Amino acid sequence: MFTINDILYEDNHLLVVNKHAGDLVQSDPDGTEAIEDQIKAMIKIRDHKPGAVFLGVVHRIDRPVSGAVIFAKTSKALARLNEMIRRGEIHKSYWAITENRPAEESGELRHWIVRNAKTNRSHAHLRPKSDGKEALLSYNVLGASTNYTLVEVDLKTGRHHQIRAQLSAIGCPIKGDLKYGAKRSNKDGGISLHSRRVEFAHPVGGKPISVTAPVPKGDSLWAFFEEANN
Repeated sequence: MFTINDILYEDNHLLVVNKHAGDLVQSDPDGTEAIEDQIKAMIKIRDHKPGAVFLGVVHRIDRPVSGAVIFAKTSKALARLNEMIRRGEIHKSYWAITENRPAEESGELRHWIVRNAKTNRSHAHLRPKSDGKEALLSYNVLGASTNYTLVEVDLKTGRHHQIRAQLSAIGCPIKGDLKYGAKRSNKDGGISLHSRRVEFAHPVGGKPISVTAPVPKGDSLWAFFEEANN
């Protein structure tokens, strides 16, 4: 559940929040309330808005994933941020806790992602597929505990379940991600994938924006890795 304490950055044009694992970014057809709705309600009360509150979803992250998500508070900002997403001008870094350590400490992964809509699962292929979309990311191992590895991922493209599918394809499923080969689920039902940082030029004015999302509270493994990388 979103609270005002989850706001990481806000001005007249945009807002960045730290999403909790399990929360929806945008309402789905079954009517489940999403962060989008909760933020609108908060702004309406806080800012004494008499009419409807405008809030645009700039990008989404999967429901079991936590971390930084950008919203636009004006139509001008939304249009410009959408164009920046299209041109790859919004840089997104993720932290992933994996069950295995990658064979190489750093590198680039290139696959062709094929999505199965019936199972809501993506498959990462090493060779081009007629129905596949090219997926690129780079990664760097940041550290390890006794049983797990922390991997930082810089996302180059935004495909369905891209990080989850690509890490699984190299034998490094994300902790808690049963859909992509993890041995067991996490207690909170989420997966250990966190949208750690978003960086971009402000859509109105152009000043550099860099927002880092603290890792989920109450998780000793996340706390261990965050402390080790501060």
